[in-house]
Amino acid sequence: MAAEGQGIDALGQFKLHPALGVLGESVNFTQSNLMMVVAGLLILALLYIGMKPRAMVPGRLQAAAEMGYETIMNMCTETIGGHEGRKYFPFVFTLFFFILFGNLLGVFPYFFTFNSHIMVTLALSLLVFVLVTVVGLKEHGLHWFGYFVPAGVPKALLPLMVVIELISYFSRIISLSVRLFANMMAGHVMLEVFGSFIVMLAGIGFLGYFPAALSLGVNTALIGFELLVATLQAYVFAVLTCIYLHDAVHLH
Repeated sequence: MAAEGQGIDALGQFKLHPALGVLGESVNFTQSNLMMVVAGLLILALLYIGMKPRAMVPGRLQAAAEMGYETIMNMCTETIGGHEGRKYFPFVFTLFFFILFGNLLGVFPYFFTFNSHIMVTLALSLLVFVLVTVVGLKEHGLHWFGYFVPAGVPKALLPLMVVIELISYFSRIISLSVRLFANMMAGHVMLEVFGSFIVMLAGIGFLGYFPAALSLGVNTALIGFELLVATLQAYVFAVLTCIYLHDAVHLH
């Protein structure tokens, strides 16, 4: 939030602006859209350039690409199931790396974290929600609605339990989107605040050098923590997607 007396505007970094000059203004193409394109190109570059050598002893890029592939494949097969996991692996793989690169890009200067906007994370969570629902209906037909009727519940409590299950099911949209959005936004606000402290304290003079150095140390630690959170949030989003797909496929 803005602290006008000290000139700190921690939320100003999330404002959208047209990118690519006149072209961006004419089609409302913002820096958020540009970072999505950059993230997609970087993912394709990692996979293409990394896997191009096909070496028996992989280099760094090939090792990174193979590790990403194996990690997500194991996540899908172990959580969703063998055959089903391989079937939905491309979706989960794409989702994970899109979120991961979107999170990581924002840590670098002059880049933008598009996952810090709730509309982006909401769109991703809606995509997962719709896919899971379609998969459940495709696999089980009308029997899929039995998912909202817990077994062994007394008939008197059944209407209440169905309502609770429906609320829990639809709350997945909120939990997925808000978790990712809140973590990305909070981390960048803290970086902005402590970065502003460094400038303000250093401007005081000699007495401000020591607290400015402390703020610099805190900010450096926050960058490392932000890299960890960026990776963890992408992993959590992918894991929850696999769990929801497992429930839709196996109806429990």
